Amino acid sequence: MGHASVRRWAKLAGMSFQVGRLGGVPGAAEHRRKRPLQRIEPQIEEADWVDPRGCLTREARVVIEVRLRDGWSQSKIAAVLGVHRSTVSREVRRVPGRYRARPAQRARQAAARRPRPSKLGPGTPLRREVITGLSGRYSPEQIAGRLKRQFPDRQDMWVSHETIYQALYVQGAGALRHELTVEKALRSGRKSRKPQSKLVGAPVSSRSWIGPDTIITARPVEALDRAVPGHWEGDLVIGRDSRSALITLNERASRFTLISRLDTHDSVTVTDRLQEMIHRLPAAAFKTLTWDQGVEMARHAQFTIASGIRVFFCDPHSPWQRPTNENGNGLIRDFFPKGTDFTTVTDQEIADMETSLNNRPRKVLNFATPAETLQQILNVASTT
Repeated sequence: MGHASVRRWAKLAGMSFQVGRLGGVPGAAEHRRKRPLQRIEPQIEEADWVDPRGCLTREARVVIEVRLRDGWSQSKIAAVLGVHRSTVSREVRRVPGRYRARPAQRARQAAARRPRPSKLGPGTPLRREVITGLSGRYSPEQIAGRLKRQFPDRQDMWVSHETIYQALYVQGAGALRHELTVEKALRSGRKSRKPQSKLVGAPVSSRSWIGPDTIITARPVEALDRAVPGHWEGDLVIGRDSRSALITLNERASRFTLISRLDTHDSVTVTDRLQEMIHRLPAAAFKTLTWDQGVEMARHAQFTIASGIRVFFCDPHSPWQRPTNENGNGLIRDFFPKGTDFTTVTDQEIADMETSLNNRPRKVLNFATPAETLQQILNVASTT
């Protein structure tokens, strides 16, 4: 029905119309003139402002749009949403020009769908540094700490140890592992930490060469806190044939390591070789030596007379009283697994392993190397 027909039927029914912006039947729109326009505020629970991933929700973006149009500051909006003001600031910058919730939501969804480039992507300088560290038998934590030390002003060359672990075992089925020059990426093959033994140390044994002045409780107190250098721990790493062995010495303060190969490990051979090993460093680098109760140190008194280094013995079955040496021997097993016949290993291979260990950054040294730390100690000692 057309407008003319409507007017004709209305006139016959006695109805009249008025024209204008609020036209129509007279009186029908009076309430529209008297009632002010009201804004419908969003009724949303506070828990809906942020999703489980910590990102702003669509409802929160609507609030930002409305409140910005009302003239609110970004800090005030952030307080209402319960987020930091920088979160609102980044959100507003996401959309050029006047902020609108719908384009911002689409931009966020598009960004979530885009794959993030990996910091350890193929061909990056950071990846090359990580591969070099892993090939040098550094742990992921040592690599991460060393990179911050080497590149203090370049955050693009920083990476967390967790990222390295994920690159080894999660991303691309361990693609990073294929580029290493060593057989295994990490030293330990355990999936969980090995608990420390709760075994209480037994009383000092009745071995005739161990007297009250050589038990570990008689060792100088300064050796406990590692603040004073010159206190060493030692032990033997026995080969498969039970005759060949390695003598290992570890300095407690610097973690510096000395290693020597033996074809036999009787008491005379061990003490004679120890005297040769200590001559590789200045006399100021040696004060005490802590050993287990192995029979190979039965001639410790002669060694002390010849070298001036006092020897102390741990309690029976208490390897944790030589923690630095125990850890060092574990590192050695990474190069030469248990069961290695050391008669088939050359002295040059032992020297290369020693160099590698002494130039490996350590977390306990603030990712300095044992060689750097010992050199610093000797430099200080020479000036005093």
